[in-house]
Amino acid sequence: MKLFNRNLLYILLTVIASPLILFATQDQCFTCHNDLGDNASNLFKEDVHYKTGLSCAGCHGGNSNSDDMDVAMNKSQGFSGVPKQNRVSETCAKCHSDTSFMKKYNSKISTHQLESLQKSVHGSLATNGKSMIVQCTTCHNAHGIKKVADPRSPVYPTNVPQTCSKCHNNAGYMQTYNPSLTVDQLAKYRTSVHGKLNANGNSKTAQCASCHGSHDILTSKDVRAKTYKLNIPKTCSSCHSNKSYMKEFAIATDQHDKYKNSVHGKAVFEKNDLSAPVCNDCHGNHGATPPGLESISKVCGTCHALNAQLFSSSLHKKVFDENKYPECETCHGNHEIKSATEKLLGVSEDAICSKCHTESKNTKGYFVAKKMRRLIDNLQIADSNAKNSIFLAEQKGMDVEEAKFKLRDIHQSKLEARTIVHSFEEKKFKEVIAKGNTASKQVITEANAAIDQFYFRRYGLLIATLVITILIISIYFYIKRIEKNQ
Repeated sequence: MKLFNRNLLYILLTVIASPLILFATQDQCFTCHNDLGDNASNLFKEDVHYKTGLSCAGCHGGNSNSDDMDVAMNKSQGFSGVPKQNRVSETCAKCHSDTSFMKKYNSKISTHQLESLQKSVHGSLATNGKSMIVQCTTCHNAHGIKKVADPRSPVYPTNVPQTCSKCHNNAGYMQTYNPSLTVDQLAKYRTSVHGKLNANGNSKTAQCASCHGSHDILTSKDVRAKTYKLNIPKTCSSCHSNKSYMKEFAIATDQHDKYKNSVHGKAVFEKNDLSAPVCNDCHGNHGATPPGLESISKVCGTCHALNAQLFSSSLHKKVFDENKYPECETCHGNHEIKSATEKLLGVSEDAICSKCHTESKNTKGYFVAKKMRRLIDNLQIADSNAKNSIFLAEQKGMDVEEAKFKLRDIHQSKLEARTIVHSFEEKKFKEVIAKGNTASKQVITEANAAIDQFYFRRYGLLIATLVITILIISIYFYIKRIEKNQ
């Protein structure tokens, strides 16, 4: 019985291997080079094309059925030798751009790779002025090409960073194409959460092609690029919003939805504001890592510098450090950051301050917050009164442009109040609010003066009209009397 099983196994192996054996004997090009033991033939034995039965002539041309070199390598037989420059990618495209040919091998590979490459940043003209910067073999190799799913392939997810870095880590090479582009992306990537997992063999984590694409890589300044600023949230969410994909990483998948509703997200999606922060502005790109407790304020502080500076010198800084509270995030959140309004300040249920400060707990902060809210509310009322006074004056046709211009001082005071509140000092807050109150009083005074002037002119006109009318009537009767006497 065991002998029968062995014989059956031998027959099966023979049947399976026979196409490769037949191919090896028919492809005289390979036979000759294999006998020579050259590197190309050794690599080709593990090539995906060899395993599907394609011969050397498929790329190099010639007659692979003849062992006569003059016949096999005759140009009349289509022999082209080693493809050079763009001929490399064009040779690959003879098959890979032919949909009907690729179907014969049940391939699901896109047949538009060359077209995508030509339109990509790598398809730009190389320094030799005759070919593209990158050819297919640059990333996939020539004779030892493996399937993307093969861990030995240069374009297998865990190998992609090293493959890209062959060029992108070469300062001399990159200087000829883009001197401003840093050459430490790989080093940064290895410090990231993605890079660490990738280095440990996790093929699901993001690597170069995940964010930049593969054949269709575009410069980040191109609005079509996956890494164009306004497209980055969508690029990141392609993984981070996928519940099944992210399941093994135990990470929330609602970041993108929260971000869309945030003050930053609305600036990006509704206003197309390129200055608004997207994912990589806070997390980094190649060195992407969630900010730690100590670094959150530094990350936010790159844009909100004065706020971060005021907080660092405030009483809260020490308390936050002792309790290991993330600084900006504790009050403002992270992905779903709402627009900062006066509602955040005070001791009401929806105020941020009331989370830690109550009448019985941390009472000093409670009363300071209560006073600050009252001050900002009073300034808001003063601002409304000033605007209303301006409106009434303008309705009466009075010129109040100078007073109207001073409304900006009230608005500026309100903005400064939102910043100085991070110092959590009542005195400083009062000083800022006082500037706004002073400006509002000036506006109201000038607007009221304009309204008084309006009524003064109106009454003056009425009196003048009355006097003139009386004078005309008097003259009329005087003339009549003269005429009568004559």
